[in-house]
Amino acid sequence: MTNINSDKNPKSLGTKFKKARESANLTQAEVAEIVGVTVNYYARLERGEVTPSLDILTKTMKLLKIKTLDISELS
Repeated sequence: MTNINSDKNPKSLGTKFKKARESANLTQAEVAEIVGVTVNYYARLERGEVTPSLDILTKTMKLLKIKTLDISELS
């Protein structure tokens, strides 16, 4: 499982989601379908263009086996 540490990069959440997704050998389409969002939305999330709702954040972290997250990564 991945453990996310504090990182002040505003796009760090999306970057970490992308790295975890690639490590899990999943496509953006597969993650989007399982989490219940569109592929376009998930791609925007990885690019740091949107901040996910708590529900989407939780589902994505669970799917990608991300245990912890620093709240500063959501700003």
